[in-house]
Amino acid sequence: MLDFFTIFSKGGLVLWCFQGVRGPAAACTAPVNALIRSVLLQERGGSNSFNHEALTLKYKLDNQFELVFVVGFQKILTLTYVDKLIDDVHKEFRDKYRNEFQQKGALGLLNGTFDFKEDFLRLLRDAEESSKARAPTAMKSFEQSAKSQKTVKSMIENRGEKPKEKTKNKKSKGSKKEGNEAATIPKATAAVKQDPPVAAGDREELTKDEILQKNREEFFRKHMKGGEKSNKSPKPDTQKDKGKKPRVWELGNSNAKVLDYSNSTTNGNTDTCPMEEYDPEMVLGDRNREPGRLRDLEYESEEEAEEEKLAKKGGLGGMFGMLKGLVGSKSLSREDMDPVLEKMKDHLIAKNVAAEIAVQLCESVATKLEGKVMGTFTTVTSTVKQALQESLVQILQPQRRVDVLRSVMEAQRHRRPYVITFCGVNGVGKSTNLAKISFWLIENGFSVLIAACDTFRAGAVEQLRTHTRRLNALHPPENHSGRTMVQLYEKGYGKDAAGIAMEAISYARNQGFDVVLVDTAGRMQDNAPLMTALAKLIAVNTPDLVLFVGEALVGNEAVDQLVKFNKALADHSMAQTPRLIDGIVLTKFDTIDDKVGAAISMTYITSKPIVFVGTGQTYCDLRSLNAKAVVAALMKA
Repeated sequence: MLDFFTIFSKGGLVLWCFQGVRGPAAACTAPVNALIRSVLLQERGGSNSFNHEALTLKYKLDNQFELVFVVGFQKILTLTYVDKLIDDVHKEFRDKYRNEFQQKGALGLLNGTFDFKEDFLRLLRDAEESSKARAPTAMKSFEQSAKSQKTVKSMIENRGEKPKEKTKNKKSKGSKKEGNEAATIPKATAAVKQDPPVAAGDREELTKDEILQKNREEFFRKHMKGGEKSNKSPKPDTQKDKGKKPRVWELGNSNAKVLDYSNSTTNGNTDTCPMEEYDPEMVLGDRNREPGRLRDLEYESEEEAEEEKLAKKGGLGGMFGMLKGLVGSKSLSREDMDPVLEKMKDHLIAKNVAAEIAVQLCESVATKLEGKVMGTFTTVTSTVKQALQESLVQILQPQRRVDVLRSVMEAQRHRRPYVITFCGVNGVGKSTNLAKISFWLIENGFSVLIAACDTFRAGAVEQLRTHTRRLNALHPPENHSGRTMVQLYEKGYGKDAAGIAMEAISYARNQGFDVVLVDTAGRMQDNAPLMTALAKLIAVNTPDLVLFVGEALVGNEAVDQLVKFNKALADHSMAQTPRLIDGIVLTKFDTIDDKVGAAISMTYITSKPIVFVGTGQTYCDLRSLNAKAVVAALMKA
């Protein structure tokens, strides 16, 4: 039984609504609003189904008249007729009120009266009856199967005798093979001069195979003669080898003596090696930086490059090439978009987007464009590409913005530290990017306490200790009224990470630190004991922000990591409402060139924003995500 069926415009105007269960009139409002927020506005229309609490919602878009058809029913029910019902209602409704939509437009929606109840009940009754008529196919009995017709004698095989069926199959296979080989001989053989006819007695002696073999040999012999004649053409004289020459690299050093360490007197002894002077500019990298400001990723427009390519084509050829794909004012069908969407899907996968996400993105674009009327001077390719770009930008822009600095100031007013927990798999750069974020917070005037909760990996505490020493050298206490801006809280190895984090937060509250950054051990998403420990740390300490640190190098693995991390945090949490990942730190972004698909995969699968982007080896190499920059790199050919 259906809970509700509603028809509304994309502008938010409800045209007609049917409620199948008793209750308040606004019972369908919350599920439909959740569908609009999570699917329609976020460009996630790849699937026509959406779950909200105990309800399953199925929807269909009419892009020509900007209408949305939504049906809701209980999740535990299996209603096979819902897809047919929503298609029939869509066709009946638009055919009945087509004139009002075309002639009056928006005024027709506002002033129109849509009495559709009788038609809907009729369609619902037909859909239910059709589902009952389609009874499941019964399984064949043994007596009806072909095996029951066989006798015992036909299944007995004597040694040395081949079954008749097998010999027949071999014979038929041989005849097929002969037919295929005969078909491969070109028709040009008819023009070749043939041998004199064979006598009748000879024909009886020669079999068909021998005749076929003889004709084939004659054909190849004559054609090989022609090939030999063509090969006798004079060949150009080849240049003699002048011997091997050493390769000279373009960016290499021409003086090989610089690279010769054979006469070194130090021989790896650190005592005799000169100490390198500490240069703050080497650590900071960017000399033109603005303290405390996160710069966006660089954005380079592709429009100028495309215009240059079209200009290089020039002449009438380039103009006809542009006009070749014009389709005029027509409604886009799925058949028109399928070839373009297939190329777009392959392009996204090549740019490191997870294969499953690429398919869903293309399905979402197809759902968004199907039935939409195109302009006169637009092509299918440009329309699909533009829609895909808009969808990708919408996906990368978060539903809610994570403003760390404002949240820290809000925590200051309540006289408590702002706690950020970092988690992720092994080797993605959690400690390094934690140090970058520490530097950024210090540049904005906030004091930081780093909690060394990675008590599993050897050298993890020493790594954080080195970062703390360097950060204090860049921001000494004398520059901040004698206040130590960054400090490390450590308890060694083999201890309970959740207990260390709790003690660090209590210490930060007593000492007046503004921010606590909790470093956790790297763990694979399938490691149940370590995932349980992480869930315990988050549930006990309730951090303000849980950041997942992921590499920009991964493709399909990014989806698996995020899904399993969220699932593990939900399964192993002791709280009634488990705490999941709040945001993403995307590391090693400078190593991928334009293969930026991991950013799309991560944000699509979790609907969480990318808060920070790591782009290099220095403390200043921290950026905020620029959605247009990422999409421009992704769509680059």
